[in-house]
Amino acid sequence: MNTSEKIKTKILTPESLRLKLGLWKFRDQKIVFTNGCFDLLHLGHIDYLGKAAEMGDVLIIGVNTDESVRRLKGKGRPINHEDQRLQILASLFFVDAVILFNEDTPYELIKTIQPNVLVKGGDYTVANIIGADLVSAAGGFVHVIPLLAGYSTTLTEEKIKTPMGL
Repeated sequence: MNTSEKIKTKILTPESLRLKLGLWKFRDQKIVFTNGCFDLLHLGHIDYLGKAAEMGDVLIIGVNTDESVRRLKGKGRPINHEDQRLQILASLFFVDAVILFNEDTPYELIKTIQPNVLVKGGDYTVANIIGADLVSAAGGFVHVIPLLAGYSTTLTEEKIKTPMGL
């Protein structure tokens, strides 16, 4: 199997997700879940996702569809198409699976996955993390990972829009 094929095996459909979940749970692997748009992948994302991966055995990322991103972020977003975002995330060695979701929140996806650990970035608090109630009620853990200062999609967009040195 070549590299491109390996990457594509990490991009799951709802059906393949159910099969993989069965295997991971049978093996008693600790499942970590996070979600986001991941439109312009930057060092802050890599830091956050790498730390999330270290919290368990399997890292699953829920990725907003293009339609969902437009509803949440407005016209002109996403910058990168959902297929590109999925493939970029799936190419990271510490990511085990990526899956699209079209809803505004990943609540239903979290209900399906039932992760042992739910992770979000430092721009959240445990109180406002969607699905924290589900994970906590099942005996899992909810973690907030501090943001890496100076890195965000908004800052990246501003750099692109502002001519250098002006």
